[in-house]
Amino acid sequence: MTIKIKHEHSRAHRFGDRDVVTYGLAHPWGANAYHFFLKMRWWQFFAVAGLTFLALNALFACLYLLGSAPIANQNPGGFWGAFFFSVETLATVGYGDMHPDTPYGHAIATLEIFVGMVNVALATGMIFARFSRPRALIQFADQPVVHPVNGRQTLTIRAANGRQNVILEASAKLRLIRSELTQEGHMIRRIHDLQLVREQQPMFMFGWTLMHVIDETSPLWGSSAEQLIQQDAGLILTLSGIDETTSQSMQGRKTYALSKVQWNKRYRDFMRVDGEGVTHLDFNHFHSVESVPNAAVSSNDGV
Repeated sequence: MTIKIKHEHSRAHRFGDRDVVTYGLAHPWGANAYHFFLKMRWWQFFAVAGLTFLALNALFACLYLLGSAPIANQNPGGFWGAFFFSVETLATVGYGDMHPDTPYGHAIATLEIFVGMVNVALATGMIFARFSRPRALIQFADQPVVHPVNGRQTLTIRAANGRQNVILEASAKLRLIRSELTQEGHMIRRIHDLQLVREQQPMFMFGWTLMHVIDETSPLWGSSAEQLIQQDAGLILTLSGIDETTSQSMQGRKTYALSKVQWNKRYRDFMRVDGEGVTHLDFNHFHSVESVPNAAVSSNDGV
């Protein structure tokens, strides 16, 4: 869905399955340029860099044309000759065939060389920052499931390390966020921690099934699926750890609307061991769920 924004200092955001628009905060482009270039895709980054390069050379070509024969041995004549000379000057190539021939030409060339050096430094720094920025490839199941585990209703979410290297001392946090009415009658958004059966994983390499038991201590206890949807409830799952390859901190995050939870379903098993004792993990079934037979939820379970 495309959000049309007409107010001044307004901005659209996408948070999980929710669309949020903020108002009243100024967003000067220059202050956010670094963050903007880090977030864009690689093809977008190089497209912007290429267009900037062409625009700068076109600008300086026009400046050269304002002078009276500022470029010696210009070939071809007119705009394109000035454009190609600008490319050589901006890149500090200096083939020697064409060169500034007047004080005006030398002045524009000096300015262009300075701009070119700054542009190369900025582009180099930005490319290094993009390459060196750690990016986790943690995958999350498309939908959480709720089904009995050892006789207790359990909220389950499956995660996997898409890079399939080792993430050391991985930790997970699962939180519930929903709208609640205070005693004074104010509607607020509150965050509740959901205790996981295991929050630490010493070596997260392939898969990790995260489980939260819905018992009397759980914030989900006593709430029906319909009530949670009316409360606009959602789940926020975060995973973090140290990438063994780069020794850098890695983080992954996934948000779910409670309407996405599959009740009385379980994840399809994607692991098998063959006759030679070799373990096979088929991630084609990573998101697949299946019904749990005879798993009706009792009213005492709350969900």
